[in-house]
Amino acid sequence: MAASPTVPDIAIIGAGVVGCAMARKFAMEGASVVVLEAGADILSGASKANSAILHTGFDAPPGSLELSCMQAAYDEYLRIRTDLNLPVLETGAMVAAWTAEEEARLPDLLAQAQGNGVTDTRLLSRDETLAREPKLAAHVRGALLVPGEVLIDPWSAPLAYATQAQALGARFHFLAPVTAAHDEGTHWSLETPAGRIAARSVVNCAGLQGDRIEAMLLGAARFEVRPRKGQFVVYDKAAAALLRTILLPVPNDRTKGVVLTRTIFGNLLVGPTAEEQQDRDRPDVTEPELEGLIAKAEELVPGLRGMPVTAVYAGLRPATERKEYRVHAEPARRYYCAGGIRSTGLTGALGIAGHVFALWLGAEPRDLVAPGVVPQPRMPNLAEHLPRDWQAPGHDGIVCHCEMVTRREIEAALDSPLPPGDYGGLRRRTRCAMGRCQGFNCLARLATLSEGRLRAPILPEDAR
Repeated sequence: MAASPTVPDIAIIGAGVVGCAMARKFAMEGASVVVLEAGADILSGASKANSAILHTGFDAPPGSLELSCMQAAYDEYLRIRTDLNLPVLETGAMVAAWTAEEEARLPDLLAQAQGNGVTDTRLLSRDETLAREPKLAAHVRGALLVPGEVLIDPWSAPLAYATQAQALGARFHFLAPVTAAHDEGTHWSLETPAGRIAARSVVNCAGLQGDRIEAMLLGAARFEVRPRKGQFVVYDKAAAALLRTILLPVPNDRTKGVVLTRTIFGNLLVGPTAEEQQDRDRPDVTEPELEGLIAKAEELVPGLRGMPVTAVYAGLRPATERKEYRVHAEPARRYYCAGGIRSTGLTGALGIAGHVFALWLGAEPRDLVAPGVVPQPRMPNLAEHLPRDWQAPGHDGIVCHCEMVTRREIEAALDSPLPPGDYGGLRRRTRCAMGRCQGFNCLARLATLSEGRLRAPILPEDAR
């Protein structure tokens, strides 16, 4: 069956941060794009839970695809952030050594960082470390300073990518998991609960379902997803005064380890854990691991003892049997995969999108016509260090008092070009229900304001 001239060039499976960046890149280059997402909103899977750090790549494997994608994306993010109103909190990071063994590894980390082109890194003595962060425990031995590591809004960035893609003609389908796929020779026919979708080529950005999608399309997968759960603890806003620099551990072969960092929303975050599990859908929080995170945080920053915890959460990372991006192409089948984007997807997404686009265009040359004018949708600011909506007149009242979210912000999100599809999407677009009461006081108001406007309505059990 020949493809119709109206068949889109690309179907992107998955609307996580990589899928959103992918849609933006292809649409900006003039390709026609359709995005299929199993959830009710963007970021419904692994992308919704991360530490929100924009990484320099200082500790990425030298010469790796991960390093090149991260650094290309880092530069692009800083180029576009002003036009899209994406906030950056300039904190820098320190890889802190707490034992003699860790201290002995710092020179090697410095050499790796310098070799990776992150040349503003330097070693700090114990006194220099404590001068920068006086609230650290006294047994810190020194640190590697990485000035370029910064904090960003982990949800507004992919929302901006998706909104920009949609403005350029990309079509998003939600509650549309791919249930079957047929290679028609000139195009793919993808079956979903939302109907059958045709596209000339497929880009697999399915995250935790990536290997299953690849096996569905190609008959076998070249990688195996092994879900890795990361649990996080979010301290009350008063805790943010105890730390101004991202505090990184000396990494090991398995994980980057537990991070202490402020958030762009004004809290202090500790996590993640790294726990292997089989279930791809349930990132449950567990008391022993959360207590372990709290104990670790209090050991390193003693002022956290007795500090209230605002929230706990967990996410699943699409780890695989190899510690590397699983990006590959099957041009003869018009198939491209961005799999195994384990923990650096928020940073690397724009670079991954550029790399996959280059693979596609090299294998399937097209006479694309890039749009003459690229829309620049400006995201509403959610960052605590910048002016918030509640500070401006005419906001029609505060809906969420914990996070100071106004009715005007709620209505703007619901009326936006890419509105939230569920409660989680509304929270990620506005910060509502993310504070001390976790929605206990504002859930009913949110349900009323959003009634009939979400693909998945707010339910009483969402109050937790």
